[in-house]
Amino acid sequence: MLTGDRVVLRARLASDVSVLHAGLYDDLDTRLRVSGRPWRPLAADSSPFLPDRDDDTVAVFTVAEPANDSPIGDAVLWGIDSHNRLGHLGMSLLPAWRGKGYAGEVVRLLCRYGFEILGLHRLQLETLSDNAAMIHTALSAGFTREGVLRSNAWVDGRFVDEAIFGLLADEWHSG
Repeated sequence: MLTGDRVVLRARLASDVSVLHAGLYDDLDTRLRVSGRPWRPLAADSSPFLPDRDDDTVAVFTVAEPANDSPIGDAVLWGIDSHNRLGHLGMSLLPAWRGKGYAGEVVRLLCRYGFEILGLHRLQLETLSDNAAMIHTALSAGFTREGVLRSNAWVDGRFVDEAIFGLLADEWHSG
């Protein structure tokens, strides 16, 4: 478990899936903005929030409150490439937990995991170019804006740009 001041990143439990599925998958507006795949109705037993323990290219975490261990979001390090020592990070908080400063701590904990525990050299973050909150979070965590993928994502009936951010191990400050 990775522990911060306000959140913990812990293993995904079966009891987390229904909460995350209802709050992050069935919330169509959220799902359309965070997934590169088209939304389709799925029951919780087919949820994308089910942990996949057999894939060493993905580390799935539940974001939880330390006080009561209840899930407040999803965090993932994906596309882990142990040869090139890189990975991508992503996160999404349940609607009631957004805009309260939790995202920055989640990103910092994912960076700690990637750099200190996995020994990665580079982490990358992609977000829609109009996602001001995530852009602010990335920059605050020390990421550098590296570019824009023009019209790269199909979101709710239109193509939108994605911003790319990168952070190298020697640029990262854990404190």
